[in-house]
Amino acid sequence: MRPRVPALASAAVWLTFGSAAAIVLSIAASQVLLGAALLALIFSGEPLRLPRIKLPLAIFMAGTLLAWLASGDLKTGLPQIKKLIVFFELLIVYSCLRSIPLVRKLMLTWAALGTFTACFGFIQFGEKVSQARHLGVRDFYHYYVASRIKGFTSHWNTFSAEEMFVLLMLAAFLFFAAKSRRQWLWILCAALLSVSVVLIETRGVWVALAISMSYLIWRWRRWALLLAPLLAVMAYVASPAAIRERFQSIVDAKEVDSNKFHVIVWRTGLRMIEAHPLLGLGPEQQRVQFEKYKPADITQKPPGFYGHLHNLYLEYAAERGIPVLLCSCG
Repeated sequence: MRPRVPALASAAVWLTFGSAAAIVLSIAASQVLLGAALLALIFSGEPLRLPRIKLPLAIFMAGTLLAWLASGDLKTGLPQIKKLIVFFELLIVYSCLRSIPLVRKLMLTWAALGTFTACFGFIQFGEKVSQARHLGVRDFYHYYVASRIKGFTSHWNTFSAEEMFVLLMLAAFLFFAAKSRRQWLWILCAALLSVSVVLIETRGVWVALAISMSYLIWRWRRWALLLAPLLAVMAYVASPAAIRERFQSIVDAKEVDSNKFHVIVWRTGLRMIEAHPLLGLGPEQQRVQFEKYKPADITQKPPGFYGHLHNLYLEYAAERGIPVLLCSCG
């Protein structure tokens, strides 16, 4: 058994803290800190801990490697193999962040950094409005929906997901933690995060946030959930026209944000799964082989991004097989 090295153990804790916190600002910085934390943890002599998901996690990773090797296109799938390193984040966090005060500090750091990125997003949104006016754009919705604010990330989907997770963690803190002296500050942060999620206009995140927040409110004050429909209507009425139009597009989409292409990619994904149920096509192959599996009755594709299946479960099953999908669900 490796002797414990206190200095390395302490370094592992704070490098892990930094890695977990930095994800809100920079994926690259988070992963650099992840590698440093992992090395410090290994050589510190501290025990390596994982939650009770070792078997499904092992099957998921092994299934991904098998699907990659069986695909016959190792170069295309290599980026997904490299991404397996992010699962070590679970190892270092579960091993190093073991105290409630430290976890609380991390959560509040997320809230602060998430609010900072939200404010940066507000600046980006202002620039988008200014650009549209300068160009004489009359239909801001169609101008904006194809090039939305991204914060410090490379895509608005990533930005909206990060803001959603931070907002949910902060909401859980406000609902269930002991009242803090800075309660007003965290309420303000929650409000700014909420506005940023609305401005990013990612419909899937809106739906996920509504469901998740409803659960938290139900666990906090069940009667308060009765106010949710009223608040939603008030928010809709008070929103700018571009936001209202985006809400409407969930059920009545225009050509620029058509839901029709989602149906096409889902049908294509099901055909991929049917043809390769055990190992899938291989990582990234759903993108490369999309045309091969596209249903024959689809003669014209509406606008949309066809590089993935827009459903994580279909994506895993099509890429890596049904066993990997089942492990990811577990």
